[in-house]
Amino acid sequence: MLLTKKLRVAVLFLFLITIIGALGYHFIEGWGLIESFYTTIVTLSTVGYGDFYPSTWEGRFFTVILIVFGVGTMLYTIGLVGETMFEGRLRILLGRGKLEKIIEKMDNHYIICGCGRIGYHICRELAEAKVAFVVIDSNPGVIQKVEDEGFVYYRGDATQDKTLLGAGIKKAKGIVSVLPTDAENLYVILTAKELNPNIYILSRSEEEESVHRLLRAGADRVVSPYILGGTRMAMAILRPAMLDFVEITTMRQSLELRMEELTICDRSPLIGKSVEEAKIRQDYGLIIVAVKKDTGKMIFNPLATYNIEKGDRLIALGEEENVSRFSQVCLA
Repeated sequence: MLLTKKLRVAVLFLFLITIIGALGYHFIEGWGLIESFYTTIVTLSTVGYGDFYPSTWEGRFFTVILIVFGVGTMLYTIGLVGETMFEGRLRILLGRGKLEKIIEKMDNHYIICGCGRIGYHICRELAEAKVAFVVIDSNPGVIQKVEDEGFVYYRGDATQDKTLLGAGIKKAKGIVSVLPTDAENLYVILTAKELNPNIYILSRSEEEESVHRLLRAGADRVVSPYILGGTRMAMAILRPAMLDFVEITTMRQSLELRMEELTICDRSPLIGKSVEEAKIRQDYGLIIVAVKKDTGKMIFNPLATYNIEKGDRLIALGEEENVSRFSQVCLA
C-alpha cells in the first residue's frame, strides 16, 4: 500500500514536470507545443537527439533545472514501477505457497465453488461457526474480496479436475456449488463425485426444472434461491407469526432462541437413554423438536420414551447458552 502511494505521487510529480517543461520551452524558445513536449520527453529520458535544443541563455538555464529535477524523478518513477511489479509478483507467489500449505493440512473441510452474493453469505456463516472451508473462484475482484476477508481460497475454474484437487477434494467433507449457471453446477457435481464418491454435495439451482437433474447427477441436496425466497415471502403474508419463529430460531444473530442440530457421538453418555431419562428439558431447558436417523428418516416431536442412539441428530430448540451446554454432552 505504501509503495503504491509513493508511485502515485512520483507519477503525478513527473506529469507536472513534463507539463512545466513543455510550457517553459514554448514561452522561452517560442517553439510549438508539440515540439516543446517532444523536447521535454527527450530531455527527461536522457536520449538527447539534438534536433531541438535551446538557443537562448534562458532556455539553457531552464534545461539545466529540468535535467536536475526531471531526470531524477524519471529514474525514481521507473524504479518504483519495477519495485511494485516485483513486490506484487513476489506477494502472489508467497501467498499462493502459503495457501497451498494451509489447504494440504485441511481435513473434513468444505469447498465453496463460486463466491458471488450467495457464496459470500455462505462463507460468512461458516466463518462465524468456525467451520474450515476453501473458496474456489477465478474472478480477480472476488479473489481480492475473499483475501480481504481472510478466507482460504484457491484461484481457478471449479469445473476443472486440477482445481478441485488443489482445493483438497480428496479429504473434503462436502462441497457447495453456487456457480451462476445450472450447467456449471452440474459439471462440478459430476467431477466431484468422480474424484470423491463419498463427498456430500449441496448445489444451487437456477431453474426449477434443473432440481431433479442435479439430484440425479449426484447432488445430495439442491436449493433454489428463487423458490426458497418466494416461499418465505408468501409465508410473511399467510403465516407471519410462523415466519417470525423460523427467523428467530435460525438466525445466528438471535439472542432469544436458537435451533441447533446436534449429533450424538460414540462416547456420549446419552446413548441408550430415553428422552425422559436424559432430562434434556429439566437440566438444559431444551425442546427436542425432531430426531434425524442415519437412514434419513425424520422423527418429529419424539416421545419421552424414545431411546437415543449413536449417530442420531437431535434438533434442539432453546436459549444459546443451554444449547452450548447440551452440545458438550452430545460430543462427550
